[in-house]
Amino acid sequence: MKLSKSKVYVETSVISYLAARLSRDLVIAAKQQVTQEWWTMRRHFFECFSSAVVHDESAAGDPEAAKRRLFLLKDLKVLEISDDVLRFAKSLIVSGIIPKKASEDATHVAFATVNRMDFLLTWNCAHIANAEIRRSLGQFAEKQGFESPIICTPEELMGGHS
Repeated sequence: MKLSKSKVYVETSVISYLAARLSRDLVIAAKQQVTQEWWTMRRHFFECFSSAVVHDESAAGDPEAAKRRLFLLKDLKVLEISDDVLRFAKSLIVSGIIPKKASEDATHVAFATVNRMDFLLTWNCAHIANAEIRRSLGQFAEKQGFESPIICTPEELMGGHS
């Protein structure tokens, strides 16, 4: 019996690190390298998803960079916006778990949670992959009848067996 692949919501920051020109900043360059390794070596072990929000964010900014980002998204399944996603995102902001200024981040979390993703893959450590937010989100999602996805960076999803 073949086990189904774990589902991963790929947030915009991952695509941005993947498509960007190599940074001179050593920390950013290291994140870019890890992201590239995950994309080439590990991505195929998962069923990967994005959303219209990821596409919209990826299409913004420099046209050449946007073209590279959108090309990377072409093989990912796109989750549809729903009333449940919008409601959950709004409730994350109203609850104070994610600040209003980060409403797109709340929407990413909502897409991953409502669509029952196993993982939310991100480099956004301010409003998504943040220890306090992860803990609060888990409790909040459970009260709403959902299970929170495991929020992690590509580095955290490199090893193991899928």
